[in-house]
Amino acid sequence: MKYVLFLFAGLLLASCATPVPLTDKLRDEFGLDDETSMAKVQFLTSATIILERSKESGNQGTTSDGTLVQNSNKEQERIIIPIGTKCVFESFDDENIIVRFEPGVGHTISFGKRQGQSSGKYYLLADWTKKEGGQVEYANSTYYATTSSGTAYIQVTKKKLQKTKRKDRVVKGMKV
Repeated sequence: MKYVLFLFAGLLLASCATPVPLTDKLRDEFGLDDETSMAKVQFLTSATIILERSKESGNQGTTSDGTLVQNSNKEQERIIIPIGTKCVFESFDDENIIVRFEPGVGHTISFGKRQGQSSGKYYLLADWTKKEGGQVEYANSTYYATTSSGTAYIQVTKKKLQKTKRKDRVVKGMKV
């Protein structure tokens, strides 16, 4: 009975899918070179992506008794895409891959390869020249990705299936 449990546990562990980075090598291996084949793949994020934007407004004036008043308002909006969030392929943009995290117009983010990096991973694309963070267009608005979001790349789950057919027979031996 113990052997059956070990065999079952081994098969269960062997069949688990593991997340791996999407790379050119992986795309070539599985023939993921057109939109039809990419649309069948489930993608997920490797790190938490945080997109932020804020809007400030205010005015200055005086009250009826001559007190100076400064009024300021600040609105902040954050979109948090946790690690391992599933997303689907939307389209290609040159060498970049655009994925969708939720329904709606413009709810997409671009991922692409970084120049000078040999890993071939598809990282979050943003304009990192801004002091607020990496500028990204999401839901037809401008957001700024936090610096920690810059390490995020897209992954796929990969599973190895191996079937082994084995036939055992115990020989009892012979007597004279």
